[in-house]
Amino acid sequence: MARTTFPSPEALRRVPFSLADVVVILGTLTLLAIVARLGIDAMVTFSPPEVTPTVDLDPRKLPSYAGRSTLRMFIALGFSFLFTFAYGYGAAHNRRAERVMIPLLDILQSVPVLGFLSITVTGFIALFPGSLLGLEAASIFAIFTSQVWNMTFSFYQSLRTVPKELQEAAALYGLSGWQKFIRLEIPAAMIGLLWNAMMSFGGGWFFVTESEAISVLNQEFTLPGLGSYMAAAIAAADLPALGWAVVTMAVIILLVDQLFWRPLVAWSDKFRLEQSASSDAPESWMYDLLKAARLPSRMGNALAPLRESINQGFSRLTQVNPKPAAANAPEPGSDRLFNALLLLIVGLLVAWAMHFILSTVGLQEVFTAFGLGLLTLLRVIVLLLFATVIWTPLGVAIGFSPRLSRLLQPLVQFLASFPANFVFPFATLFFIRTHISIEWGSILLMALGAQWYILFNSIAGAQSIPSDLREMTQDLGLQGWQRWRKLIIPGIFSAWVTGGITASGGAWNASIVAEIVTWGSTQLTATGLGSYISEATTQGDWPRITLGIGMMSLFVVGLNRLLWRPLYRLAEEKYHL
Repeated sequence: MARTTFPSPEALRRVPFSLADVVVILGTLTLLAIVARLGIDAMVTFSPPEVTPTVDLDPRKLPSYAGRSTLRMFIALGFSFLFTFAYGYGAAHNRRAERVMIPLLDILQSVPVLGFLSITVTGFIALFPGSLLGLEAASIFAIFTSQVWNMTFSFYQSLRTVPKELQEAAALYGLSGWQKFIRLEIPAAMIGLLWNAMMSFGGGWFFVTESEAISVLNQEFTLPGLGSYMAAAIAAADLPALGWAVVTMAVIILLVDQLFWRPLVAWSDKFRLEQSASSDAPESWMYDLLKAARLPSRMGNALAPLRESINQGFSRLTQVNPKPAAANAPEPGSDRLFNALLLLIVGLLVAWAMHFILSTVGLQEVFTAFGLGLLTLLRVIVLLLFATVIWTPLGVAIGFSPRLSRLLQPLVQFLASFPANFVFPFATLFFIRTHISIEWGSILLMALGAQWYILFNSIAGAQSIPSDLREMTQDLGLQGWQRWRKLIIPGIFSAWVTGGITASGGAWNASIVAEIVTWGSTQLTATGLGSYISEATTQGDWPRITLGIGMMSLFVVGLNRLLWRPLYRLAEEKYHL
């Protein structure tokens, strides 16, 4: 009888694949098959005024609907990262461009998602004639506009606060623009950008209902998805269907957290700007699995020559030519000409907007919209004050303790990602039965979607404070308010400002869906600019839509100019490492 032999440990180590590789390969193939199947579902024919596909409230349809919504979210997230890197880099490195790009970013952030849908949905349908891809593109674009501004503000602010000694080291070593970007600036911004991306992804879920059940210009468009399923359940006052949607949403959030965000949090710990390694680094079973697999590293080694060629090509294109500071400074005359041209363009736009508004809705309507904007502004201010007092200390505690982060980060991620408007039907029932006025209840509904920006940025700011500085304050015996004043506030101030400005913009956006809520045939409407825009959009009243969006942009940009920009400058000049 032949003797059975077993491979030696040395032979096993020479095997090109391990169990981890098998899991990674099967998981990748499964993911590709799911994406391909969901992509085929989007390739159906559609030509207005045809009726879009109806949403079936059968719970067995929910996995397919949830998959299509999640795919739209990740496509929008990919475009958001591309926009963030390009726009944030341009604004941070070009002084003249910054003076146009940052105010423009303020305006874009202030434009509500319904405003983007009103303008773009017809164009996207025309871009893909005879196909449902037009509506898919409009939905993805709407989700993109709910994600991207927060990420761009975070990346821009991180680039402006890169430690000066690191910038001097990059110049000393003669790094090209591309090398500095990938070796210094992206690593320095990664922790803050990642946490803001998580928040932006969660914010995208908030508007997934509006992006899938589109009601603009007296037309109804519906895309199969978790958001449209939720809208259909609310319209039918179907509590069991509502419950199934909530459970499905919870499962999706937990899966995305464990399979995507948690591995990225563990990976990003290596970008901490400190001299000593983290004593208790974040952990992720998925990240450990990917590190244990041999296939990713083998693929990386195989692609190394191509990656090096790309890096060399971009490095040659962005080679820095050392020039005296005076040579790089713009001439005073050209600077004055730039300011005059910019002022002329802004004046022409304001004049055109005033002519359009006054010739359509009249001056009285402008004063009405301004008064409604003041009421919504009051709600935004109350929200920001309470969110700062409640969530900043918790964010610092989570950011300082990796052990606490492991326990609470999934819960925080779940609460932030869970779309607040999924809770609105239950809140509406609660307001109706307890006779709570929606005038006050809308503040709570707005907070459910906007408060997390402050929490996530507080976590990111606390994690960015080097451990050696924290240990030094402990050695010096700094406790309580003294520790906050000397270490924590200066360390998280820049991140908190980013959280405040994005929470403010998110609150204005959330007011559109929080100031007018429905349950079946019952509708509660708060007095404010958000409900004004929502009603005008549903009716297809273009003059009032334009007035409402313009007025909201005016309030957001004014608040940014008067409050947040001075705080940004303070962060750049005084409160950064």
